[in-house]
This record gives sequence, structure tokens and C-alpha cells, in this order.
Amino acid sequence: MPAPRILFMGTPEFAVPSLTGLLEAGYPIVGVVTGPDKPRGRGQKLSHTPVKEAALLHHLPLLQPESVKDPSFVEDLRAFEPDIAVVVAFRILPRAVFALPRLGSFNLHASLLPRYRGAAPIQWAIINGETETGVTTFLLEDRVDTGGILLQERIRIHPDEDAGAVHDRLAVLGAQLVTRTVALIERGSIQPAPQDATLATPAPKIFKEHCHIRWDLPSMHVHNFVRGLSPAPGAWCVHNGRVLKIYRTSAMPARGKGKPGTVTVDADGVSVMTADQPLFLLELQQEGRRRMTVDEFLRGYGLRDGDVLS
Repeated sequence: MPAPRILFMGTPEFAVPSLTGLLEAGYPIVGVVTGPDKPRGRGQKLSHTPVKEAALLHHLPLLQPESVKDPSFVEDLRAFEPDIAVVVAFRILPRAVFALPRLGSFNLHASLLPRYRGAAPIQWAIINGETETGVTTFLLEDRVDTGGILLQERIRIHPDEDAGAVHDRLAVLGAQLVTRTVALIERGSIQPAPQDATLATPAPKIFKEHCHIRWDLPSMHVHNFVRGLSPAPGAWCVHNGRVLKIYRTSAMPARGKGKPGTVTVDADGVSVMTADQPLFLLELQQEGRRRMTVDEFLRGYGLRDGDVLS
């Protein structure tokens, strides 16, 4: 019996290992759907999505719809005659799209559903101090992230690990889970398990205004907030009227002085007072400058003992 014809939908770097994993497993990718080219960077040069780059590298048929609700887009998909649609970090799809493949459509999500439904599951898991997370494959339904669970895998979140590191590990683990899920669907030996909606937690999209550091919270809360937003979009505060992004901190026990936000510069390093104890700064970035270690920052720009971050 021939292998199922796979339609792959995805946009960011997180989706690329899943696409290449399916190719390496020998599955025929009959079409790839990704986002439109967009201007990026300082020069606003038109650039491809990471998934488009991978599709072009492997000479795969490619679609970049402006709207997934366009009837002509659905007809283009129908022409691929897909057996399974695999969706990884793409858009919300209408039923006309996800109901089209003969054997159904499933999504890879970067959390242990029903925990952290939404656009930013990795970030919110770390911000909330979770010690484990994982990846889930689940069937697509009309309501986002609610379909029957197919497979899950768990990993531990290390105490100082940031969202970028967890993202990279989950992308690799997710690719393995996607290939396993396709194989089980191909054999007809997988049964979706319903999600318990009472255990659901939200993971909404994060905007710049959500990333402002509150120094009046306990040090571990701030530490988790910083690493959950690192490397992007980045937690920030204000120093001398300019935005200062904080990328890495250390929550070592120490004595502090002053109100929350007060900077201490001494032999132990640079720390900022929180609600309970100081938090040491390790990597930061002044507005308009590059990211650097705190030692580099002190040499070039400086934080003075007694400064207050807001």
C-alpha cells in the first residue's frame, strides 16, 4: 500500500524540523502551505518564511495564500489529493480546509494540552514557573487547540533555561512526534483521547506592553518572567528614560537594599532589588545597542550603584 500523501502547513523555524523529519522518513509531501513573503529587518527586504526556505530547498510544491478562507485556496488544496494534513505553527484553519484530507488533519502544539492553549505556550509555561512541558499532536476542530489528543511527549524545564532553549528542544521532539503520529494514522492504530476542558489554561499572544518587568514582585517571579521572554520579545524596563531589555538573570540568595528596582553594583556583580531579594543581571541590551553581558555593559554604558529601574 502506498504511503499517505502529506500536505504540510507551517510558517516559523519551529515547523521546519517536522517538515524535514517527514521527508527523511520517506513520506511524500505533495504540497507545502506557508505564510506570504514579508518585509523584515532594517532594510525591510522581502524575505521568505523558514518553512518556505525548506520547501524550496527540497523542491516541494508551495502555496502562500493571503487568506485560508478563499475558495480558490481550498480548490488548490483539493488538487493535491492529500491523505493527511500536518499543521505546525500555522494559522487558524476553517473546517473546509482541515476536513479535506481523506485521513484527517492534525496539529503539533508546544505544550501538554489542555494546558497552555494559545499562541505562546512555551513562554507562558516558563513565566508561570512550570518545571515540565512537552509537545502534543491532536486532531483539528472548529475551536482552537481543543481536538482529541493523539500523542504527547514530556520534557523537564531546567531552572535557568530560557524560552529559546526550550523552543529548540521541543522543535526536535515535536518532529519525532509528528512522524510517529503519521505512522500510526497510516496503520489505523491510533485513537484520539478527548481533552479535559476543566484543566485548560490560556497562553495568549504576547505583546510588547506585556513584557514590562515589575520589580515589586518576588525575585523568582521576575527571573521566570525574564527567561520566559528571552530571546524574544524580551523583558524590558526603563533606565534613565531609555528602554533596557533584560535577557538573563540569576536568582542567587543575597541581601539587598532600597526599594524594588534599586540597582546595586559591587564585587558580587550587578543586582536589582525585587520584592524579597536582589536579582542579578547577566545579559542585557540598551535601546539601539546590541545584546551584551553585564560586564561589557558596565564598560560601555554603565549602571550606577543606587540607580532605579522602572
